[in-house]
Formats: sequence, structure tokens, C-alpha cells
Amino acid sequence: MKITFVSNYINHHQIPLSEYLYGQLGEDYRFVQTEPMDEERRTMGWGEGSGTLPWLICSYEQPEAVKQLIDGSDIVIFGGCEQEELIHQRLCEKKPVLRYSERIYKEGQWRFITPRGLIRKYHDHIRFRRGPAYLLCAGAYVASDYHLIHAYQGKMLRFGYFTRLIRYEDCHAKRADHKVPMIMWAGRFMDLKHPADALNAAADLKSEGFSFTLLMAGGGEREQELKNLAHERGLDDIVQFTGFMKPEQVREHMERADIFLFTSDHREGWGAVLNEAMNSGCAVAANEAAGASPYLINDGENGYLYPNGNVAYLKECVRKLLEDPALRRRMGSRAYETIHDVWNPQRAAVGLLSLCRQIIERTADGGQAPDVRELMLPAEGPCSPAPLIHPGLWNERHLKQKG
Repeated sequence: MKITFVSNYINHHQIPLSEYLYGQLGEDYRFVQTEPMDEERRTMGWGEGSGTLPWLICSYEQPEAVKQLIDGSDIVIFGGCEQEELIHQRLCEKKPVLRYSERIYKEGQWRFITPRGLIRKYHDHIRFRRGPAYLLCAGAYVASDYHLIHAYQGKMLRFGYFTRLIRYEDCHAKRADHKVPMIMWAGRFMDLKHPADALNAAADLKSEGFSFTLLMAGGGEREQELKNLAHERGLDDIVQFTGFMKPEQVREHMERADIFLFTSDHREGWGAVLNEAMNSGCAVAANEAAGASPYLINDGENGYLYPNGNVAYLKECVRKLLEDPALRRRMGSRAYETIHDVWNPQRAAVGLLSLCRQIIERTADGGQAPDVRELMLPAEGPCSPAPLIHPGLWNERHLKQKG
């Protein structure tokens, strides 16, 4: 079985999955990078080590070799790039393709009615709905977006991004010596990630007498603005801004953090920092609007979900965790188990290989592309059938329960 994965560029969120696929398939697995990585992500350490990967090939360096590779593959996984011409011929010839997609209506599902957008969606997606084209949903709301345009009906599967799995004998060992709890936030300082929400929740909790430290790991366009906010809200004595760090450094801090705040909104297609925090055994409070949150978090069991933009509710989630060390530890342990047992690159690769084999067998010699309900798939986690989760539905259901 020959599989080719095509995306904009390789990064530390995709390397673990590719390493396992290469381990299983050898020379029959290749990752095609379609563009060089931007300088900001290079500064953050995203591209380190990519030059030595034996399964990586760049389409802008070897265009003809990539074309032959895509044409000759049994399955092509395609996502994160705009070069539709790379898979157009495969789709027309009804060769299997797995689309790998984040949300297409991050700014609001009302956008699906625009004629120009629908024409493009028809050309790229809708007209191939009867062929062996499937959708790997990199986010909980992806299936809902594509359902609006009647694409990939019966052919959508849960997926995401899979950071390197770290196994611990005790995922809490490095946070055992804390005199006060440590709260952490990590990411780029930009609007869609709402770092100010972490600062404002922390300031309110401090004013109520809670003792803790707050680590803000990252940098970006709003760094000085956030430092000013921290000063204005009286957080100078408990907050630390680290600047950009390499991924492994971020993980080291997560291993010591008691609570992790994931505040990204609906514009965050996935949010791999959530995988990393849960793998590190953090008790998490996560914005329900981000793509990863509903897939990874079972509210109240392995973390908390809070309504998008509701800082007061976020603060209450953190309050519960600060007040109850046993609750923090229990939720952190369950978060770790979620990644260790289900949402990890090995589990994703095993499911993906099984899915590919079944599709290839069923579509050989022009066979009908099967509905996912006809395939042997896991009940949960990567490569399980994707449910339709509508944006705002968790929030609406929660508010009714509270009312």
C-alpha cells in the first residue's frame, strides 16, 4: 500500500504521525511539502530536524517527481494547502483521496450562502461526492461546515493533529513540590487566541484571595499590550512572560503546570497545545469553540469546557481547580489517559492504515465507495465516524441546563 500525504509544510504536530506511517510502510510512505515554512514558525522551532527526514519531499524542488508520486499512490491524503491541481486528476479518475481539513467557515456558517464560495466548493468538493473522496475532520465543527454544502455525506471521520506522545510513570511527579498552584497559558499573542482572557481571569481570582503563579509562554504582536494589562491588573508579582520557546521547552513547563488555560476561539482550527497540555497531565479549562476542545474534552471528566468569550465562567472553572487539589490531580490524570490511550499519533496511524486498506479493497476495479458505516472503524477517537457538532450547540445546551 502506497500512501502520500500532501500539505503546506511539515511541523512538529505532523512529524509523529508520519514517523509511525513510515515505520509501517517504509519507502511506500512520503510526505509532500508544498511551500517553505514562514520565518515566525521557524523562530518558534517548528521546522527543526525536517531537513533529515527520509520521507519528506518538497514539490517546489521536485515538481515532476511529486506529480508521479501522487499519480502512482494507492491513497493520497491532502490538506492544508491550496494547490488543488495536485489532486484534480486523481479525483476525476475516482482514485481514493482523503481530504484533511480544518473548518471552512471559521468566520461563521452564514458564509456558505455566498455564490462565489459555493462555486469553488462545488468545483473542489461537491461534484466528487459519489467517488472515493473522504474527509478527515481536523476539528469538531468541520463535519458541520461540510454538511451545509452536502459534501462528503457518510464519508466524514474524526481526526486532528497529533503531538508526540510522552509516557510518564507518574504524570504529576514534576509538580509535586509546588508551594502554590501554577497556571499556564501558551501560544502566540494574537486576537483569536485571547491571551487577555487568561490574565483577566487570573486578576479576578487574585483579588478574591487565591494564591497561584501564572506563566504566559509565547510572544507576538500583542506582547507589550498584554504586559501593560498585567501591570494594570496588579499581576506583576505572580505573572511571568517567557517569550517564544521551542516546543520541547513548552512541554517542560507544562509538566510542572497544575492548570492549563486554552482560550482560543472558533478561528482556531484545532489547537495542538491542548494535546500537549493534556499529555502533560494538566487540569485544563478549554474554550468550547476551538476545534480540538469537543473532541478531546469530556466536560467535567477530563477537563472543563467554558462558553466562548465567557471569562466569568472560565474563572469559575479555575476556581474549582484551585480550591480542590484532588480534583486537579484527578482531571489531570484523566486528561493524560485521554491522550495516552486514544488521541495519540500511533492510534491515529493504526486507524488511518486500516481505513486506507478497507477503502482500497472496496474500490478496487471500480467498486462503489463505501459509507463509513459500512467499514470497521473505532467507536471513538481518530478515524471514528465524525458526528455533526454545530458551532454554539454546546454553549446553548449548557445555558439551558443552567437555566
